Amino acid sequence: MTDDSLFIVDIEKILRTKAPKYHKYIPRFATSYLKKIIHQDEINVFLVESKDKLGVDFLEACVGFLDANLVVEGEENLPKEGLCTFVSNHPLGGADGVALGYILGKHYNGKVKYLVNDLLMNLHGLAPLCIPINKTGKQSKDFPRMVEAGFQSDSHLIMFPAGLCSRRQNGVIADLEWKKTFITKSIQAKRDVVPIHFGGRNSDFFYNLSNLCKRVGIKSNIAMLYLVDEMFKNKHKTFTVKIGKPIPWQTFDASKTPAQWAQYVKDITYKL
Repeated sequence: MTDDSLFIVDIEKILRTKAPKYHKYIPRFATSYLKKIIHQDEINVFLVESKDKLGVDFLEACVGFLDANLVVEGEENLPKEGLCTFVSNHPLGGADGVALGYILGKHYNGKVKYLVNDLLMNLHGLAPLCIPINKTGKQSKDFPRMVEAGFQSDSHLIMFPAGLCSRRQNGVIADLEWKKTFITKSIQAKRDVVPIHFGGRNSDFFYNLSNLCKRVGIKSNIAMLYLVDEMFKNKHKTFTVKIGKPIPWQTFDASKTPAQWAQYVKDITYKL
């Protein structure tokens, strides 16, 4: 890989590219603040140091960078045969995805894929494990085809059915509604579903900001800007990952709607 192909985080370049009409009006202190909350310098040092790592090796480097201690319970529940859909709650919005990919990727010799936002394809080391999903813009019409490609692949799939990371509602930190796609597609592809519960949480600041934006009617996911900062706040911590027993795809029959089955699996996950 040449240095030219190395993805480096450059806030000023992103702003120039994404907001060319407004870039010159953005005050310098605002740009500096963005660089600070996404830890631009620290992230770029890591990306340079890990530029030759791919797939699970890259995820292992990420776990090492975060100094995350992962305690895995229920590893005996990981299926030895067949392809599965692994579904998990999404408490952190970053480190949890990295950790699950590392745990499952190491167990299955790299035969795992994420269905992820296509922006993450910019991360060279992560790209081999990703099936890019873009729900907006000109590629939105390809969304069903991309999902189909994931489920027809010869790899296990890792999904966070809530899409967004967990929020605090009525004092309880938990995922929002789990989308039914993992149910309908697992049935079609005859993949058993394995629930995983990832223990962890973000800061009170993150939850308060998210709720404030919702209260005042701001539709943009401003809290997402702070997910990298939250990841750094979660460095050096221990996370417990509980793997549940596989749920045969035949379980998801006509006695419930796909949305109800999704809630059923979510309930099982939170009881682990």
